[in-house]
Amino acid sequence: MTAVKLAAPDRVALHAREVRFDWTGLPLRWIPGEAFASHMLNVLHILLPEGERWFVKVFAEALPLIEDDQLREDVLGFIGQEGMHAGAHQGVQDYFAEQGLETAEYVADLEHLFRRLLGARNLTGKKREEWLIERIALVAAVEHVTAFLGNWILNSPGLDVAGADERMLDLLRWHGAEEVEHRSVAYDVYMHVDGRYLRRARTYVVGATALCYLWARGVSYLMANDPTLDRPVKPRWRSLVSTARKGLTPSYLDIAGCAWRYLQRGYHPSQEGSTSQAVAYLARSPASLAADGRRGA
Repeated sequence: MTAVKLAAPDRVALHAREVRFDWTGLPLRWIPGEAFASHMLNVLHILLPEGERWFVKVFAEALPLIEDDQLREDVLGFIGQEGMHAGAHQGVQDYFAEQGLETAEYVADLEHLFRRLLGARNLTGKKREEWLIERIALVAAVEHVTAFLGNWILNSPGLDVAGADERMLDLLRWHGAEEVEHRSVAYDVYMHVDGRYLRRARTYVVGATALCYLWARGVSYLMANDPTLDRPVKPRWRSLVSTARKGLTPSYLDIAGCAWRYLQRGYHPSQEGSTSQAVAYLARSPASLAADGRRGA
């Protein structure tokens, strides 16, 4: 079991912000003239609700293994934030369905993955604990990706220049800021309960590969079923080169760098993004400010 070490400037008290969004009038392609970039980011709304509910279940199950009081407090804050993220993205998914962009088939496959294949199993003793640690390692791997995406969205002025919908940008940046804010929690839990490098590397390769597949499938699904397109469009992955040049999506090089950093033996999530930048955005986010106002009322 490895002791958790986190520099003081990177530790903040984590709490869930009960944000609310009104999506009335939101275009399905909310970056004007950019179907690929819009749906590349829209995948988040169909992938994350089920995935983040799974995070919550895994870390609730992990609480008895956590002997460090500060880390336990961080996990409770992490669980609260992830639950709120799932609900916020579910709201967009529901809105898409109301606009004729039905995602039930894709979501059903995600439910099977997270609830059946990656859910709790009828195991006891050491086998039960090992399966839990394996899932903690997977969450840590995926949380590295979400921290990378959170840092990217906080530093993506190209979306503003392109005229992206301000409500959607606030959702993505609020979520991204909280991902940066709690970016160390899942990794620190993994290091606390196991910490072996080979397992960390293996689960990243497995998790990142699965995530890339799900993302690619999600973009194809959305573009094939978008009722506002004149005809179904098959995405071409060279489109990512074009949208990345405009600052509308991460680039292939960004994605490769994300993997490279996590696979370094000396990696720690505090190296990914800036807590001060995340906190500064949360201090001015319209949705976050409104949530804090309701909390203080």
